[in-house]
Parts: sequence; C-alpha cells; structure tokens
Amino acid sequence: MGELSSHVAPGRDVIAATRPFAVEQRGKSWWVFWTTFIILIGLLTIAAISPWWPMQLAFSLMGSLVMVRGFILFHDYKHGAILRGSKLAKYVLHVYGMIFLSGPSYWRETHNYHHANVSTIEGSSVGSIPIMTARMWREAKPMQRFHYRIARNPLTLLFAYITVFLISNSTEAFIRNPRKNWGAGASVLVHAGLIAGLWLLGGFWTAFYCFLLPYPIAACLGAYLFYVQHNFRGMQILPADKWSIYEASMKSTSFLKTNRVLDWCFGSIGYHHVHHINAAIPFYRLREAMEAIPALQNVTVTTLKPRDVWDSLRQKIWDEDQNKMLTWKEAKALG
Repeated sequence: MGELSSHVAPGRDVIAATRPFAVEQRGKSWWVFWTTFIILIGLLTIAAISPWWPMQLAFSLMGSLVMVRGFILFHDYKHGAILRGSKLAKYVLHVYGMIFLSGPSYWRETHNYHHANVSTIEGSSVGSIPIMTARMWREAKPMQRFHYRIARNPLTLLFAYITVFLISNSTEAFIRNPRKNWGAGASVLVHAGLIAGLWLLGGFWTAFYCFLLPYPIAACLGAYLFYVQHNFRGMQILPADKWSIYEASMKSTSFLKTNRVLDWCFGSIGYHHVHHINAAIPFYRLREAMEAIPALQNVTVTTLKPRDVWDSLRQKIWDEDQNKMLTWKEAKALG
C-alpha cells in the first residue's frame, strides 16, 4: 500500500499544477472559433470557384488541414474546455461533428471511456485502436486474428473516412443501438446531405474540391494523429495496481512535436499527454501548461518524420512479459 501511495502522490501534484491552465479565456475561445471557421469557409470557397485546377487543389488541401482544427474545437467543446453553455457553439460544433461523421453523444461517450481507460488492454477496444497481448494473440481464433490485423493495418488509417468514421463511428454504432445512438445514424444523413447540396449547387467538381477531396485527407490525418499518440515505441500498458491518470498519460501517451503551422492546424493536439492529464485545459493553453510544468516535459516525443511514422505503424502486440509493444515479426518469433 505504501508503494502505491508513493506512486500516485507525484501525479496528484502535477494534476494540481495543471488546474490554473484549465481556465478558459472566453474571448480567445470565441476568437479561435470564428477565425477557424472563417478561414475554413474561405479556403473551400476559393477551392470551389477558382478557374484554375492547381489553385483548386492547393486550397482544397489547405482546407483539409483546417478541417482537423475544426474537429479539435468540437473535441474541446465536448470536453467542456471551451465555450461551455453557449447555444451558438453547441449548434455549430454539433453540426460540424455530424458532418465529420461523429454523432456528438456517441462520440463523447466513447471518447470519455478512452480517457478513463487509456493504458489498459480492456479499454483499448472502445474509442481507440484495439490492443491484444501476446497471450491473447496466441489464444485467438483465426477470425479474431483477422479482425485484429485489419484494425491495426495502416490501410485502415489511410482510409479512415470509410473504416473509422463512416463504419465504426456511425453505421455500426447506429445499428448496434438505434435508439441510444441515433445521432451516429443522423450524422450519415447530414454528411451525405452536405455532399448532395454542394453537388447540386455547383456540380461534381465543387463537391469534390470543397469536400470529397479534403474530408478524406482530414479524416486520415485525424485518425493517424490519434493513433500515433497512443502507439509508439516505449508505450506502456499499466497493471491495475499501478494505474493512475498521471502514469497512464505520461507512459501511454506521446508528445507529437510539429512546427508551429501544423500545430495550429492540429489544434495543439500533439500535446496529448497534457490533454490526458487534464482534459479541461483548452487546446490553446496546452503548450503553456507543458512549458510551465517541468514534470510534463519528461515524455516520449514523436514526430511526423517518415522514420517515426513507420516505427509507430509497426507497433502491433503488447508483450506482457517484456513490457513492450512488438512488431508482427517479433510476435511471430515468440511462437
């Protein structure tokens, strides 16, 4: 019991140190809200009306990056970190979440579960990418192995528009419980309605450059950003007697280091370990919190360099004996 107390206490101190940063700056929240959506609409409008396809392509690609930032606003609103109590923000961000094939209620339920169970095998299958232990893999039936391989295949992230958002976040959730997850089903209608509206308004190419091109890219980026922050060399799965928010955040969540432009586009979600320690911190204060609290700086750093991306994608199975993630080749060597 003494060991557990000494293990948890430092984490409590760090969590307490983050609380001053979990205070929303209301004016800044509205600033990031309006500027994000004005920039997004502006980029996609130029992509739609430009007479030159290279310009359409360029602005569509820029729009895909800002789409990710828009989702972070939805993400923070559902955590109660920004614009709490605003009906305008609720309507706009809920519609945006549904356009992004994320029914607000279902997404919040699964995402909160992920926060409460990060760094556990049991919790990895809800609101996250599933993780099997080496023992579970050896005992798994062929069909279970097949499904697991699909879930952790890089193509699943590449085509996250279909695999993660359209199927998992929306269609499957609605079929599983239509009454409870009606928002997940409605998001498919909202999503399809936007595409149809753009098509009717300006034709196929308007729909393509405004949405059919940038959205799949944004979905892929969003899925990978989520994946890499919980699947990297050195990531830990914690036993129940060692689990705490602090330990899970620092050992099972990474700091994705990017340049300032991408950090803006990604809504500072790279400071993911800070977000997991205190989800009430607005995304625009995560950097500030990490720089002010030395304990938050001792974390695994990942980047978007090809070597780091490849290394992250190779992590497949948790070996409870060696306390590390294994590649398929390393797992096969165990028998």
